[in-house]
Amino acid sequence: MTGDTGALVLFSGGQDSATCLAWALDRFENVETIGFDYGQRHHVELECRHDFRARVVDLNAAWAARLGTDHILDLSVLGQVGETALTSDAEIALRADGLPNTFVPGRNLLFFTLAAALASRRELRHLIGGMCETDYSGYPDCRDDTLKSLQVTLNLGMGSRSVVHTPLMWLDKAQTWRLAASLGGGGLVELIRTGTHTCYRGVHDALHSWGYGCSDCPACELRQRGWETFISVEKYLT
Repeated sequence: MTGDTGALVLFSGGQDSATCLAWALDRFENVETIGFDYGQRHHVELECRHDFRARVVDLNAAWAARLGTDHILDLSVLGQVGETALTSDAEIALRADGLPNTFVPGRNLLFFTLAAALASRRELRHLIGGMCETDYSGYPDCRDDTLKSLQVTLNLGMGSRSVVHTPLMWLDKAQTWRLAASLGGGGLVELIRTGTHTCYRGVHDALHSWGYGCSDCPACELRQRGWETFISVEKYLT
């Protein structure tokens, strides 16, 4: 149950990567997960991911049979090479170049490079990430062109035929909620709502209608707006 039937999901513990995990479990026979501890101020996401993995398999017997090993890598070096609002207590703001200071340069490039190396050892061909450039903060390493180019580079550099999948690339957050509903129904939607963490500030002490968070960082604003659009459409359809 490896090779072309195996996948490695970059699973942070947030809404997008949780949806991608369900997407992978629906398609591949063997699914492993990888997470990264890079000193992120929203470190609570790493705690959420373990609970989510334990609970998502209760939604589908086939998923339970397919979910394999979890891996956590220490990437504290990211906090050492640059200061950002995700790796320090700095106030979230726009940089001079227009990007938010929550952008961690090289993060996704490093994530996929290390994931590809691990996947090679584990004989997992498919690499899956929750990046998108529809509802996002403008991060260059979330763009479709970046990740397509990275797939070519990884395969050239490792002599492999890995495939990078980004199933959310052209979905907004409301569509991401709808994708979750199509994969696992209301049970998966509720598990993502209550069992994942997206807030950049790491606020996880109050459950809102859309999930946990501070309500006013860019990540919370995107998640809340997407949830409210999703709910309004669902109510209309029913």
